[in-house]
Amino acid sequence: MRGGLVAVAVLAAVTAVGCDEGTGVRVVVEGTPPASPYGGPLYVPTTDVDGQSPRALLRSSGAAGRALECDGEIFEGAGPDGWAEGDGGGTPEEGLKVYFDMFQPVQPDHGYRAERREKDRVLYSFDVHGRTKVAVVVAKDQKDRPGWGPETSAACDPAELPARIAADQGWEIWTDGDGERVPVRRLSSSSGPEHCDWDSAYFLDLDGRTYVRDPEGVLDGLLEAPYREDVPMPADAHDTGYHYQGRHLWLTGDRATAYVRTTDGVEAWPRARQQVGCM
Repeated sequence: MRGGLVAVAVLAAVTAVGCDEGTGVRVVVEGTPPASPYGGPLYVPTTDVDGQSPRALLRSSGAAGRALECDGEIFEGAGPDGWAEGDGGGTPEEGLKVYFDMFQPVQPDHGYRAERREKDRVLYSFDVHGRTKVAVVVAKDQKDRPGWGPETSAACDPAELPARIAADQGWEIWTDGDGERVPVRRLSSSSGPEHCDWDSAYFLDLDGRTYVRDPEGVLDGLLEAPYREDVPMPADAHDTGYHYQGRHLWLTGDRATAYVRTTDGVEAWPRARQQVGCM
């Protein structure tokens, strides 16, 4: 993400700020200079683009998107929006807290460090092995927005976060046959939402297809076939290598059904007829 940018040679360590209220966990910590700190501008004009493609996210996330050091593609990105007069903080660190308080992103909410400081902007980064995986640029005294608050933000795929932190954020990270973590953009899973009485169902999204484990039939009519709890593995099914907590994913050539092998046998998870969601 940092192509064409000039790295600065020296970055002073930053001073840790107070703990997040009630948690004892520091939002901003002392940092050590990274091998290649972000050297580009902290202000990059943003463009509102429909869609969630990596290109669209990069255009909407300004400097934060360019500060990322992802192994894969950018996963999330957003520009200035949502905070107004009375919301801004008195310091850059308070501006960072505004970001978490207002937007409640599914991202780590502590352990950031100030990677770059300028008079009216600060880049905060959450690093993994010295590489930026989440970036937030806070700015001071923007139009109709006095004080410090978030200007742009961006994040790499949750699979690039440490396993414990990804789990704390609610992400289920699958592993492939080589033991590598699979990007959430490609493969993700989660239980159904309780407020729709779908909590007995379980969703698996793979390459734009949604498969559903629905033992109580709460999604009848929304699936291409019934869920089956105990089936023989089809002769033409192949092991994808993807697995998560004892579930192993098998597919046939048509990918019409996900066959999930567990210690108890094989389950057939049908595809959803359409994008499934509830309000």
